[in-house]
Amino acid sequence: MPKLSKEKEQYKLISSNYQLRNIKSNLILKIIFNYISERKKLETIKYNESIQKRINININNYKTFSEKFSSIVIEIIPMKNIYDKFIYIEEEDDEKYYHIYFNDKKKKEIKRTSLNENDKVSKINIIINYQVESFSNLFKDCKCIESINFKIFYRNNITDMYCMFKGCSSLKELNLNNFNTDNVTDMSCMFRECSSLKKLNLNNFNTTNVTNMSCMFQECSSFKKLNLNNFDTNKVTNMSYMFKKCSSLKKLNINDFNTNNLIDMSEMFTECSSLEELDLDNFNTSNVIFISWIFFKCSSLKKLNLNNFNTSNVTDMCGMFSECSSLEELNINNFNTNKVVNMMYMFNGCSSLKDINLNNFDTSNVKQMSSMFNGCSSLKELNLNNFDTSNVSLMGGMFFGCSSLKELNLNNFNIDNLIDMNGMFGGCLDELKLKIKSKYKNFKKECFKNNIY
Repeated sequence: MPKLSKEKEQYKLISSNYQLRNIKSNLILKIIFNYISERKKLETIKYNESIQKRINININNYKTFSEKFSSIVIEIIPMKNIYDKFIYIEEEDDEKYYHIYFNDKKKKEIKRTSLNENDKVSKINIIINYQVESFSNLFKDCKCIESINFKIFYRNNITDMYCMFKGCSSLKELNLNNFNTDNVTDMSCMFRECSSLKKLNLNNFNTTNVTNMSCMFQECSSFKKLNLNNFDTNKVTNMSYMFKKCSSLKKLNINDFNTNNLIDMSEMFTECSSLEELDLDNFNTSNVIFISWIFFKCSSLKKLNLNNFNTSNVTDMCGMFSECSSLEELNINNFNTNKVVNMMYMFNGCSSLKDINLNNFDTSNVKQMSSMFNGCSSLKELNLNNFDTSNVSLMGGMFFGCSSLKELNLNNFNIDNLIDMNGMFGGCLDELKLKIKSKYKNFKKECFKNNIY
């Protein structure tokens, strides 16, 4: 094993123990700034007054050094023949903290943020000073960018990455190996609509402090697999729309997600149309309230493990499994539905579903059941004997298109408060309609119409 240089040994000593005695001031500065690979140590001087005193440096002097050593350096490769903005600077006052150079010409600073037709630019270098603490919208809708490489990113004062790369629809390569996300709290919409990006390495991401991941990968339609095993999601409360319209995604590893504080999962996997199986057995959903449309249009999904789903606080299950057309079986015996008020479209379009057990469902607070089983064309029997429908006002199209259904138990159905029952049994077998007309006299003519409206 190679021996560490004297300076590296001293740097190690400083960064771990702060034992500064017998080390000269100028040497300390040299050590800290030359061996900056341990990026978390960069802010040591700024936040440690004792070190400032020992090396006789005040905060203003620190800023001078920080300007050189704590800046973030980004290299951008633009698309050919696309002339658009390449960075988004929200406030005019902040422009002084961004230094832009074309084609490695560091001496000539560019004072604009978009490319013109006459520009002959093969590379854009951007240096961002330490004063910037938010990367919100940094490259939002920058459609002219093909590649982004964060060459230097040592400091950890960035807290906001909302919409950072949103709408970078031409982006094919994104190097985040030097990324520092230690104090980031908001990653919502971060990679949204990066539709040309086929792979993304997030192995170094520290998500310990993140609370919002909503829409984070929404419409990343070229991803085929995504490994997020290293993500610490303990503080995350919002994952709504997180993978929505990741239409090429076939493999998603989120087995280590900690969802103890999660509240919103609405549309989390909506239109992940290539995903064939999803294991959420490890998910703790005890605090989740919003879960509507979570698997909507997951049309290739054949295996779905929700064995440990705790739905005791969920109020809205609208469209939850809607158009999961490949799902043949679904075990939701553990579901607690006593707070749910909306079950509209819940199993709508589950055309391969052959059997479903809803004996545990408490529907006493449900008000809407329209199209709940619409298009469940493989179901042959359905027992809803336990359903309390006394508060339900909408049942239009509830069993519409259940073309294989022969047995339907509605013995305890209370339809006194119904406002809409149009097409409730439309598209069902004639023999089933006759049974219902014979057995349940309170269903009106509009229930049997072959249209919902």
